[in-house]
Amino acid sequence: MTATELAAKLNATSIVEPALDREVTCGYTGDLLSRVMGRAESDSVWVTIMTNVNVVAVASLADVSAVVFAEGVKPDEAAVEAAREHGVNLYASDKPAFELCGEISALL
Repeated sequence: MTATELAAKLNATSIVEPALDREVTCGYTGDLLSRVMGRAESDSVWVTIMTNVNVVAVASLADVSAVVFAEGVKPDEAAVEAAREHGVNLYASDKPAFELCGEISALL
């Protein structure tokens, strides 16, 4: 399914979607950026509560399809601008990370 379709099924809010048709094949959850860089698979959706521009850099390096910010957190403007520039889809949800991961797992 695409990142846009997944976000809709999660009732996640779109922050920026520069790659609407990007496929999502799996998921990853974590807030330690070095672990995400080394372990998130290409085309995954990454669930995190980290919100700074480094999230976009890691998402781009790891080639993830989308980032979903859990627990109502929102990225800063520098992160949003970087996501536009690097083609990283960003979404937000008020749901806890645990709940989002369960929903993502059931959908994928």
